[in-house]
Amino acid sequence: MKVHRSRSVRRPEVTTDGRNLVSHAGTALLSELADRTGLTQAMSEAMADCGISWNTHDPGVVLTHLAVSIADGADCLSDFEALREQSELFGDVASVTTAWRAVKATASTELRQIPKAVAGAREIVWAKAPPGDITIDFDATLVNVASEKQDARPTYKKGYGFSPIGAWCDTTGEPLAAMLRPGNAGPNDADDHLELLDQVVAVLPGEYQLGHEPGDDPGLVHHHILLRADSAGASHGFVRGLTEANIEYSIGHQVNDKVREALLLFQEEVWEEAIEADGTVRDGAFVAELTGLMDLTPWGEGARLICRRERPHPGAQLSMFDMSEGWRHTCFITNADALQIDAAALELRHRGHARVEDRVRNWKDCGLQNLPFASFTQNLAWVAVSLVAGALLAWTQMTCVDGGLKRAEPKTLRYKILHVAAVLVRRGRRLVLRLDETWPWAAALHRAFLELRSTFP
Repeated sequence: MKVHRSRSVRRPEVTTDGRNLVSHAGTALLSELADRTGLTQAMSEAMADCGISWNTHDPGVVLTHLAVSIADGADCLSDFEALREQSELFGDVASVTTAWRAVKATASTELRQIPKAVAGAREIVWAKAPPGDITIDFDATLVNVASEKQDARPTYKKGYGFSPIGAWCDTTGEPLAAMLRPGNAGPNDADDHLELLDQVVAVLPGEYQLGHEPGDDPGLVHHHILLRADSAGASHGFVRGLTEANIEYSIGHQVNDKVREALLLFQEEVWEEAIEADGTVRDGAFVAELTGLMDLTPWGEGARLICRRERPHPGAQLSMFDMSEGWRHTCFITNADALQIDAAALELRHRGHARVEDRVRNWKDCGLQNLPFASFTQNLAWVAVSLVAGALLAWTQMTCVDGGLKRAEPKTLRYKILHVAAVLVRRGRRLVLRLDETWPWAAALHRAFLELRSTFP
């Protein structure tokens, strides 16, 4: 009878005499990207007037290292040690105490300058990898805290913490802006949405801002912008602000009594089949336009209301109207030109807003899940640095990797690329990072460094 080994490891002899080993070699790709795009220098300038005399560590570099650490998986300042312990690769990294001082020194002025620093680097990245017309997604989420923190409040889900709202560029996958709000902040606050919109437009490259300031002539628009949101963004004030900024919108709309009355007037033959991204028919889903049956005057000129009905999936929350009709109904409003885009294409485009749930989840995986400070201002600084971390990961995927890695989530990137072990050796005045030749993604990381250096020489 053949006997199988019942061990999960070979039980090697363990020694402590290894030399020049680097455990997070791929993280150097993010640091070098920050240097080559000018982000590190811009962060240094953003923190230049923070009011503290620094002897050995530039606070902008400290925050850049912190962003790299967050992208690498850090969710508190003590995780900053992962970079500090590899000074041969990352240079003289600040201590956790110094990093805390840098966060503490980040006040209102610095919080305004950091997004400008990221915007400068974004302009360089987008010049090398132009996204063309862009789609921006807004969404809010809840972050519960386990200890008393400044401005933490009870949430509508019976939790306690904060209700941040963020904006992502769906075209490039990067976070653009965010607001950290108390847990009891209204999800449909038009003022918050307009403030976030102003922040988003301000951090776009110059040519993308053309024509998108309030009151600009539509003829000035150089790049078309579509903004998507769920029904929390369906406020007249927010839609008015989007229209004034020449930004097309696609925003969820509640299925209220007026919508139900319009649906009851519909004939069965009016519904058209919904489509998938590849052009095939979406099974069990239909689309219809309610614009002619609704008074959309409060939403402004050109507003349209599109409805989708589909067979409910198991566990779907249904209203009494849905249960009686046997369909689950969802609606959204848009100001898309009716002559250019039909209802089915608009519904397919709006359905892509669901990806924002993945963006939020990845944001929480890049620092938002744990707001480590008691001070609200310091947590604002942490959120600002988490956006830098998300941008670095997105820019890496835009310019340095290909294949499945372009769509990989942070957890996958860490496992395959960032946490690769290597040997750091010196050849004359050169540093050589020797990757493990048996690692399945060693060649991908090697190509990523080559792409980085050729794209941003």
